[in-house]
Amino acid sequence: MFLREDSRQYNELRPIEITRNFTKYAEGSVFIKFGNTCVLCNATVDESVPAFLKGKGTGWLTAEYSMLPRSTHSRIKRYSAANQANPRAVEISRLIGRSLRASLDLDLLGERQIIIDCDVIQADGGTRTASITGAFIALQDAISKLVKLKVLAKNPIKNAIAAVSVGLYQDQLLLDLDYNEDSNAAADINVVMLDDLSIVEIQATAEKTTFSRDTFNLLIDLSQVGIMQLLQMQKAALNNLEDNTTKC
Repeated sequence: MFLREDSRQYNELRPIEITRNFTKYAEGSVFIKFGNTCVLCNATVDESVPAFLKGKGTGWLTAEYSMLPRSTHSRIKRYSAANQANPRAVEISRLIGRSLRASLDLDLLGERQIIIDCDVIQADGGTRTASITGAFIALQDAISKLVKLKVLAKNPIKNAIAAVSVGLYQDQLLLDLDYNEDSNAAADINVVMLDDLSIVEIQATAEKTTFSRDTFNLLIDLSQVGIMQLLQMQKAALNNLEDNTTKC
């Protein structure tokens, strides 16, 4: 039997912790842990839309992703201080935005936008998938407040959404890769799905060797196993009435 360094089975997620209302001021705020990966996700309601949507009666969602300087083994340069764009952060920001927009009926949002901020406090693999999974809960809380205040007549969220990584490591299919597995994987795939199990996005890379269509299909099946569990965890977190007080 293949034994992972943290003693997980090949089809087992890392321990997941979800804390809602983590900060005081954001309309939705979630601190999420996938093993040793820790991400703070905040959702902000902005009563305006980008210029290309003004006057069209529809809303928008955008996202920004960043990693704090000592979220990894060595210090990452703070790009904002150097007035430079981090290409990886831009790519992941767009992924998070695209993913969460797939869960919304933007017309029901009206001419306002939701801004999602995902800040990685500690990275041990899977930061983008943890960000998407946590950010949906923050989005749900922000939207719920708008509905409760009757700013929105109807909840624009159509589907829940979650994401997970899968990969091929030492000829073994693995779910939810940590840093060591991810950095040494022969193939690395990030999968985003809605709660109807339709696919929003797949990012697949042959890192060290190519892989067959059959292997790809098996990895997607494995990702679905993890995403179904994550969707249940999101639902449980949102139904937890004891998690309604600010933690920070």
